[in-house]
Amino acid sequence: MARYTPKEELDRRIAALQASLRTADLDGTLIVQAADLFYFAGTIQQAHLYVPAEGEPLLMARRSFTRACRESALPDVVPLTSLRTLGGLITAQGHPLPTRLGMELDVLPARNYFYYQRLFPDAEIVDISTAIRTVRAIKSPYELAIQRKAAQLVDRMARAVPEILREGMSEVEFAGRVEAVARAAGHQGQIRLRNWNVEVFYGHILSGENGAVPSFFDSASGGEGLSPAMPHGPGRKPIRRHEPVVVDYCAAVDGYIVDQTRLFSLGDLSERLTVAYEAMRTLQNELAEAGKPGVPAGDLYDLAVRRATEMGYADYFMGYGESRVQFVGHGVGIELDEFPVIAHGVKMPLETGMVFALEPKIVFPGEGLVGIENTWVVTEQGLQSLTISDENLTIL
Repeated sequence: MARYTPKEELDRRIAALQASLRTADLDGTLIVQAADLFYFAGTIQQAHLYVPAEGEPLLMARRSFTRACRESALPDVVPLTSLRTLGGLITAQGHPLPTRLGMELDVLPARNYFYYQRLFPDAEIVDISTAIRTVRAIKSPYELAIQRKAAQLVDRMARAVPEILREGMSEVEFAGRVEAVARAAGHQGQIRLRNWNVEVFYGHILSGENGAVPSFFDSASGGEGLSPAMPHGPGRKPIRRHEPVVVDYCAAVDGYIVDQTRLFSLGDLSERLTVAYEAMRTLQNELAEAGKPGVPAGDLYDLAVRRATEMGYADYFMGYGESRVQFVGHGVGIELDEFPVIAHGVKMPLETGMVFALEPKIVFPGEGLVGIENTWVVTEQGLQSLTISDENLTIL
């Protein structure tokens, strides 16, 4: 049975957004991006959501109007036959046309922006994306319950690995078999990212030296992928004994994502790789201990770099050379790259209800990657892991 977002949940989200609109002296915001529509309206049918600074929101749905009515708990849902009627629909609901209009300028194509400017010639269009992403960063008990379901699914994927992984099979064959387990259990398939031109399919399954191959993807891991058309993630490399096999996969259920990395090997790993993995587990626990409400997100990254350096991994932490990434964690929710970002200089303080992945990893050129990743929620007492899989290096 489909899971629909309750009205009280949408009301809470809309109220938080409206407070931000009033703070920014905006008359309203027009939301068009799929993830934001899902968050504030409960549907990603082709639609425009107008949220005034005061009053009830208006969902104007084009295709499919019938499904938008069924999926969204918002009381005001009207058909949108043409974008040229947007202004008239807004005024027909009793809202004046905005003179300062918020839009998601971080993701809105320039062509669309100019079109909306012509539709609302008397309005100043202002970027509202940071306010939207800040509202979305705080997860409610309703959202956390769904993410816990996703955590159970990613655990099911991890527990299936020993029955699937065999010497000589290619990374992509192994990945396909893990993905089949996930899909059969209800994985939605798509992993949404906000950043432009960034794509990922489930995540990364990488073995041996392929785990140390960099790519354009903003991650400590890359991998050869299957071709220049998809140049990261699992490739055709055969999986061998005594090499690290990294399963860095997301689970997505009812719109919500968790991110997890676990390490496997067919036979023992070298002492260097084993010690490095345990060091990253220790570092993860130290970061979790330090991650309390009020702590700036950047402080966790600085702590991670300092401790990795003290452990002797300065040259290999979160990549090597020019391929090193400048973060150790990222927000997780409807999208894989939400707030907060655990990176140097980020002053956003941790707040109760924030959910993010911590992924301390070591990348040895020519050998591979070792590390761990869990998805955490900030509580009043500190960080609590949502992901539940066994963290031990699994030797098969």
